[in-house]
Amino acid sequence: MPLSSRASAMPPFRAMQLLAQARGLEKQGRDIVHMELGEPDFPTPHPIIEAAFRAAEDGYTSYTPAEGLRELREALSQYYLREYQVGVSPERFIITVGSSPALWMILAAVLEPGDGVIMTDPHYACYPNDVNFVGGETTQFSLFAEEGFRTDPQRARKAIKPGTRAILINSPANPTGAIISEDDLRDLAELPIPHIISDEIYHRITYGVKAHTILEYHDEAFVVSGFSKLYAMTGWRLGWIICPPDFVESFRRIHQNLFLCASSFVQKAGVAALSGPQDEVERMVRTYAKRRTVILSALRELGFKIPVEPPGAFYILADARHLDGSSENLSHRLLNEAGVAVTPGVDFGQAAEGFLRFSYAVSVERIKEGMERIKSWLKNQST
Repeated sequence: MPLSSRASAMPPFRAMQLLAQARGLEKQGRDIVHMELGEPDFPTPHPIIEAAFRAAEDGYTSYTPAEGLRELREALSQYYLREYQVGVSPERFIITVGSSPALWMILAAVLEPGDGVIMTDPHYACYPNDVNFVGGETTQFSLFAEEGFRTDPQRARKAIKPGTRAILINSPANPTGAIISEDDLRDLAELPIPHIISDEIYHRITYGVKAHTILEYHDEAFVVSGFSKLYAMTGWRLGWIICPPDFVESFRRIHQNLFLCASSFVQKAGVAALSGPQDEVERMVRTYAKRRTVILSALRELGFKIPVEPPGAFYILADARHLDGSSENLSHRLLNEAGVAVTPGVDFGQAAEGFLRFSYAVSVERIKEGMERIKSWLKNQST
């Protein structure tokens, strides 16, 4: 039987395809330096693991309310007050099975077929696919490396069309590592469109600058975030939505029907992550900062163009157009010929074609090894 048209039209996530190819090479005995995925290489902090086991032993193995445990929603409310000086009622939180379902729920809730969403180019690879899957349409405005991939509110404004229902922003951003400034966030919050959706999954992974939540400038915005990146909890699948008050009951019903609830003992682990010691988190961010310094220096020495150092997340989107206009071709050559896995820029939009995304969620030793392999590969190309 044929697939539905929307399922058939779903494009691949190239980073995951590249990972599968890299794993295949490893099975053949090849050593691959992995810089293709945005997954922390740290273990989940032990107090969080202990909290999950303790919760399971205490009987937290059943369904919770669809919106999540009250204890976790209160902890998140306190977190936003502490971190951003923003008061968010616990009632506005919906606890989700990671941030990806959270974003899908928002898009499904606010878009009718044919409605428009504006977003940046480059963007996280799945954004346009999520919009298209629920029947929406995307309009993209370009970001530029020489501007530090700034999300320019004036370019966003020009992208608005009749039927535009939302703008989707991401700060700190994947794949660029850019952070939207306070002034730009304020201007974006004033765009004449019904909804603003802010993906804030990389908050607190920053270097010398603070990432601000859109809620500081727009109380009716939707916020998507989670525990995966900051707390090294990718496999735990725990995230949240902050809804405008008028949407809360609808989101409860959507979540009840589609997902029931997030795992109960994992939610208790989330409480421990927010309320427990933050030493391990701070150590992880300091380690990312050291890796960032190493990889920026090495990439520039190898001839990759990086006009502005990205201040957030753990990615470098480096201009490699002098090597190959096809980032997909270049990434496959680096994998097969140099043993280095990096994500082709085209996965993140046409404005990133010819760029490569390097993830530094990998040890300094492996970064140096990867850079040496690329150096040798480049030398062989010139001989």
